[in-house]
Amino acid sequence: MDIMSRLRAVLRAEAEAILAVNITDAFEQAVLLLKNCDGKVITTGIGKAGHIARKFAATLCSTATPADFLHPAEAAHGDLGLVGKNDVIVAFSTSGKSVEVLEMLELTRHVGVANIIGITSHPDSELRELSDLVLDMGIMDEPCPLGLTPSASMAVMNAISDALALALMEAKGVSREEYGLRHHGGYLGRAARVDNT
Repeated sequence: MDIMSRLRAVLRAEAEAILAVNITDAFEQAVLLLKNCDGKVITTGIGKAGHIARKFAATLCSTATPADFLHPAEAAHGDLGLVGKNDVIVAFSTSGKSVEVLEMLELTRHVGVANIIGITSHPDSELRELSDLVLDMGIMDEPCPLGLTPSASMAVMNAISDALALALMEAKGVSREEYGLRHHGGYLGRAARVDNT
């Protein structure tokens, strides 16, 4: 095995998968839906997609959009109380077939949630049917030697979430000062306080 070649192949596969994403009108609609949200953004996902969803919520919070992560398994045990009628749900699932996520989305409809954005890849994804707006990740091959470890798909999912968060931040006109108020600690907090104009 040539380790250097394998490292380069993985990075190339992930970069190509990100560049292959087809940015449709649905992506713009998603940003506008998030911008006009009167409640908060609730992100969800299970497994590695759940980690991306949690990170997306954290990025939204630091860029002036109230957001929280809801674990789909915990939603059935009372955490669904986090969800309000004016919230927007953003559900992450490559296959769109994760039972925990699908059940949670059905439950959110019972509490009156009107807007669900699904981020998924598989054409036969059940998540597509439960979503009001679908952001298609496209079909990709995982560079894992077994074809199983989700790396290219997670890179795409993470890139889409970053693109949404940063486009939303710009659409809302978030200033350096506003950013600094929400992210005042560490290197980024110090950088936000520096006037680079």
